Amino acid sequence: MTATVDVIVPVYGNWELTRSCLEHLRRQSAAHNVIVVDDAGPDDTVSRLRDGYPEVTVVALERNLGFAGACNAGIRAGSGEIVILVNNDVDAAPDLVERLAAALGDPSVGSACPLLLKPDGRVDAYGICADPTMAGFVRFNGATVAEALAKRPSTRLLGPYGAVAAYRRAALDDVGLLDEGIVMYGEELDLALRLSAGGWRSVLVPEARGVHLGGATSGRGSASQRRKAGFGRGYLLRAYGVLGSRYGIRAVVTEAIVCVGDLVLSRDIASTTGRLAGWRAGRSTFVRPGRVPGVDRGIGFTESLRLRIGDRRA
Repeated sequence: MTATVDVIVPVYGNWELTRSCLEHLRRQSAAHNVIVVDDAGPDDTVSRLRDGYPEVTVVALERNLGFAGACNAGIRAGSGEIVILVNNDVDAAPDLVERLAAALGDPSVGSACPLLLKPDGRVDAYGICADPTMAGFVRFNGATVAEALAKRPSTRLLGPYGAVAAYRRAALDDVGLLDEGIVMYGEELDLALRLSAGGWRSVLVPEARGVHLGGATSGRGSASQRRKAGFGRGYLLRAYGVLGSRYGIRAVVTEAIVCVGDLVLSRDIASTTGRLAGWRAGRSTFVRPGRVPGVDRGIGFTESLRLRIGDRRA
């Protein structure tokens, strides 16, 4: 029997992006239920959805919950055996849903990763990886499609990138949904780490593709973005007890380099204040697993710094 699929689209304003995303979802080759979660947005998205997209289930939040909270509200509103999170700044290829759902046919697979492209045709993301300090990185960002498909990967796949991420609902029931304590950035990394620790596999689906405008809704490189990214980093450092592990000194040195670099390049301390706030908030989160098989212990100190520089340039 064909698995049922829920496609969750969290939105906060930017109607034109949402409209384009939904039009592409309308052209999908596989049956699915679209659930749009309006995260107490500032515009008339809810009325536009109800007027022009009667097939869409609308969840209108009364207050802003952030990315994780909006996604979780959408997941709870559905019942599909497969859950696909899609940012509203992604235009999906017509067979994206079908191919991701097919990849989750294996009951041992908990998540599936598409090949996301930038508007210029280069790779935006082909899953994510993590080093031993639980720092996450986007795989193959900026590479050509040919390189991503032919090149022997230098990093181990951990799970999907948040712009489009497919999950088995049973896997989410097993390890829990996105952690709403993370303001933004790092939610999908944390979920991928927990899925890996729970024994769920993640797979690449190169035929499943979409175009990600990237940063269109969050302001990539802004002080706000860097503060939120820093918050997620500090939060996960504490949640996973990294500083008390054998990689604690490495993590401290790496984060110090990153914060000093941010001060020099951006002339603010957004990354530092974000990390401190995240560290404080991480004290009250639930206990994370001690062993995560999907972490790439082959990513050394120098390679980790190189990957961070690549992420900044992206």
